[in-house]
Amino acid sequence: MGHKSVRGEGTRPRVQHAGQLGWDESLYGEETDGQAPSGQQPSGDGPSGPEESGPQKQTSPDGGGHRRGRARARVKKKGKRRILRWVASTLALLILGTAGAGYLYYQHLSANIRKGDRSAGGSNAKKTAANADGQTPLNILLIGSDSRNTPENLKLGGSKDSVGAPPLADVQMLLHVSADRKSASVVSIPRDTRVDIPECTDEKTKKKMPATNTVINESLGRGGAGCVLDTWENLTGVYIDHWLMVDFAGVVAMSDAVGGADVCVKQNVYDGPKPKVPGGSHLRLKAGTTTVKGEQALQWLRTRHAFESDLGRAKAQHMYLNSVMRNLKSQNAFSNPGRIMGLAETATKALQVSRELGTPKKIYDLGMELKGIPMDRINMLTMPRIEDPKDKDHVLPQPGAADALWSLLRDDKPLDKKDDAPAKTEDKGPAATPADSLPVTVVNGTGGDGSAPTAKRATTVKDTLKNKGFQKATAADTRGSATTTTLAYPKSAGAQGKADAMSVAKAMELPSSAVKVSADVTTLTLTVGSDWRTGATYPKKAADNADPLKDVENVNGANDKECMDVYAPYRW
Repeated sequence: MGHKSVRGEGTRPRVQHAGQLGWDESLYGEETDGQAPSGQQPSGDGPSGPEESGPQKQTSPDGGGHRRGRARARVKKKGKRRILRWVASTLALLILGTAGAGYLYYQHLSANIRKGDRSAGGSNAKKTAANADGQTPLNILLIGSDSRNTPENLKLGGSKDSVGAPPLADVQMLLHVSADRKSASVVSIPRDTRVDIPECTDEKTKKKMPATNTVINESLGRGGAGCVLDTWENLTGVYIDHWLMVDFAGVVAMSDAVGGADVCVKQNVYDGPKPKVPGGSHLRLKAGTTTVKGEQALQWLRTRHAFESDLGRAKAQHMYLNSVMRNLKSQNAFSNPGRIMGLAETATKALQVSRELGTPKKIYDLGMELKGIPMDRINMLTMPRIEDPKDKDHVLPQPGAADALWSLLRDDKPLDKKDDAPAKTEDKGPAATPADSLPVTVVNGTGGDGSAPTAKRATTVKDTLKNKGFQKATAADTRGSATTTTLAYPKSAGAQGKADAMSVAKAMELPSSAVKVSADVTTLTLTVGSDWRTGATYPKKAADNADPLKDVENVNGANDKECMDVYAPYRW
């Protein structure tokens, strides 16, 4: 039988499937168990094996010393191999251990997330069509629940009498991120706005709640966050991709995680109870700028009496959110792995989300959507409203102005209107097809707002196009339906289709946001909406009485000088 090359060494076992693990097989040498390397003699003194027992033989200068040198070299080489094996094993364990820990941490974050159905069954809005580059806007409904149904929430506000009551959605904001991710808008609806709430089915109890007309904050208790989303979609016509909901305890946790926000009041404020006005947030601040965190941040967001009304509170909330965004950007939180992990840990515990958003990666991706938007392109406002004639403590959406606001969101137009200019032919990409060779189909969609369509509107616009050189323009025989005018080109046309559409948009003075890519058209199609009933070219800005930005609380994200005025009874 074979013999060991070094006394007491023993055979060298190999790691099973080492090659599959990515380890280097050469680290184990070329020997096989009990055999010398190929082409060499066994290392014993003779063919029969190890030295004989008894006194060790004296080696002669002409041979024994040379054999001892080879043996020492082999021992040294094997020592190096043992070190290499140890290093390889350690690295493999580290790699596998790190990957395992990462997987387990991801599973941990996933387990934190509480999810619910996106809709409660009463939604019927349609997604906004993609823009000329195939991008679509993103709409997220942000909901603040006043639920006191946990000890943590009860401790932070409210009375024990409210435990077990259906929660109210006292904060409701729609975050709209433009398709090109260059701007964002946030619109709040006051909690006491009277609206039509559709029939909703509660996800947990499966109980159906009938449609009703009441204040919007009751929608949460009639079918959960999905019912709030359905109510918004029915009111605005805006398709909402996801919802995010947070309660009192979640606000405190998130505020601590982001490092708070800088807020400002013009006078000293204490939002405490008054003889005829019980309750209050108990916010106490000195005049000037203060960084609020944790429970104090919650007090700021809940303050209503000291800021005079729910409308003042909405403005204060917008100021807080803008400050949070400025802080996160200044901290490079969107690119700092440590900050991202800390925020992820808190966010997955603090937020409830619609089911299709319910993974750590999707929540992370959502945060990254805001990373590149300049602060001066983030605008926040409260819905234009009028007093409710049935109850002076309630409000209604202002006719005209509120409709114009919803139209801006549906058509993916920024609230600051910086991009709302007539389209210009782009220098990059293919040249547009010559006007006299470009087919354009015109559709009369002027009845999209529910009123009677304008007679022969498609023919009128077709004639205008021909006068501008588009000799192949035709009027469709059938009518369409659109509240806003769109110019759609076939998805299959690619960059050429976009260039052709932009040339028509420029000729008709259409804004670039009107240009859409669509899989539902086979030729360039101009659908004239109810916003363009008369005139040869697209109408200019809406009249002041339909301006959604007039006489509303509009806070720009870059404005870090905004201060809240304190209602006199709450100054100290």
